[in-house]
Amino acid sequence: MDKLLHIQNNEKVNRADIPHLPFDTFRQQLLACAAAGGQVVQFFAYEDQGVSKLLAVMRTDKLYIGGCDAPDSFASLTAESEKFHMFEREIGEQYGLKAEGHPWLKMVRYHANYSGKKDVFDNDYKQEIPGNYPYFTVEGETVHEVAVGPVHAGIIEPGHFRFQCCGERVFHLEIQLGYQHRGIEKMLQSVPMKRMPIIAETIAGDTTIGHGLCQAQALESLAGLVVDEGAKIVRTIALELERIANHIGDLGALSIDVAFGPPAAYFGRIRGEYLNLTQILGGNRFGRGLVRAGGVTLVMGEEQKKLLSDKLAELTPEVEHVSELIFASPSVTGRFDNTGIVSQENAEKIGMVGYAGRASGLSYDARVSFPTECYDELPANSNDRTDGDVRSRATVRREEIMHSTRLIQSLLAKKEEAKGYTPQDLQLAPLSFVVSINEGWRGEVSHCILTDEKGDILRYKVKDPSFHNWTGLALSLRDEGISDFPLCNKSFNLSYCGFDI
Repeated sequence: MDKLLHIQNNEKVNRADIPHLPFDTFRQQLLACAAAGGQVVQFFAYEDQGVSKLLAVMRTDKLYIGGCDAPDSFASLTAESEKFHMFEREIGEQYGLKAEGHPWLKMVRYHANYSGKKDVFDNDYKQEIPGNYPYFTVEGETVHEVAVGPVHAGIIEPGHFRFQCCGERVFHLEIQLGYQHRGIEKMLQSVPMKRMPIIAETIAGDTTIGHGLCQAQALESLAGLVVDEGAKIVRTIALELERIANHIGDLGALSIDVAFGPPAAYFGRIRGEYLNLTQILGGNRFGRGLVRAGGVTLVMGEEQKKLLSDKLAELTPEVEHVSELIFASPSVTGRFDNTGIVSQENAEKIGMVGYAGRASGLSYDARVSFPTECYDELPANSNDRTDGDVRSRATVRREEIMHSTRLIQSLLAKKEEAKGYTPQDLQLAPLSFVVSINEGWRGEVSHCILTDEKGDILRYKVKDPSFHNWTGLALSLRDEGISDFPLCNKSFNLSYCGFDI
């Protein structure tokens, strides 16, 4: 890692300062970092003046960056470290650069590459999705396939799940997504600045604050904007309310998946209460329109503080009581225990993030490792159960709900008030780079922006935590009964649209 540049989260970096290495050296540096326990934050391709380039951001306890010119084909890093698996597939699909020797080189979202190069998957894109997609097969007289989706019975997003089974036992699950590919990264490179936050907030609707905050921080860094302490408090509270609402909704959904209806009914109602708190804070139940580069659009006054504080005091005992209904019920915990296990070793190999990673024993939390907003002055959470099963993922969610509640209460006690927000045209620094990282409710959300010599956006890269964790869901089904798929799936509750950018 000695040839990579150490950078800070949300730090503007001159592109000339980013190490530009020969590809073999670049590859060795990334693999050395991965072998030392490092993980991939971003690894992507872009084109500058007709030349294809690669850029990577790695993390240990620090952030490192490096880049190189990209050969049309190159020796796969995934062949030596699984941590690069999805990133190399995405690079192949987006820019027609082939990772030779990649053990699972398949398309990610089914779209022609941006550069006009020969398609590395031999697709002509005249077929319906998934096109030329070679599914993994298991042979044997007693082996059968079960295909689920992409159209599902409920009102959920589209995704195709293909199970290789022997009776009820699942040998392998392959997940094919991409049905909601919208070309968001390309849009963010070309739309007027005022449209960018609206697009960011809809990358994944349940992560409005997570993605909106990452974009705002990146633009603030490139435009030299300073955010006041009051606005930071509002942003941090909004991110924690988003976390609580989603965890509560999913705990209720987990209980209904094991036919225990009362907690689902209670938590369904309680989730709405937390969404209403977000509306009190920012004018929208999902937080849309609140976070903007430079601050927040609504000021939290004493009235809003009191409403938030009083409602939290009312809701917290209810959350504790309903949670106890779930975790004190033997019929529930009997289904949760030892179901859908992802070992710490496998979680580390594929770079799992967020509560799912922490439930498998990975301690990484971006709020602690790379704090933004108010997090450098707030206490960290701890997790008591990290066995990698459904119960561990549910328990971590329960712990995070209570931890987030305490964080919000401490923030409401602060006296700083946000200043009024004034929309403005942003002038971004030319020939610069920034990476922003935040702990969304699912885990690490990251946005990267590269600018050209005019200060226009040359490349905008988005990563939702689901990009890391869909592989974890597939691993959780190994040697499980296929009837446990809904339970495992809900314990992760990954985003289709956040992946299908």
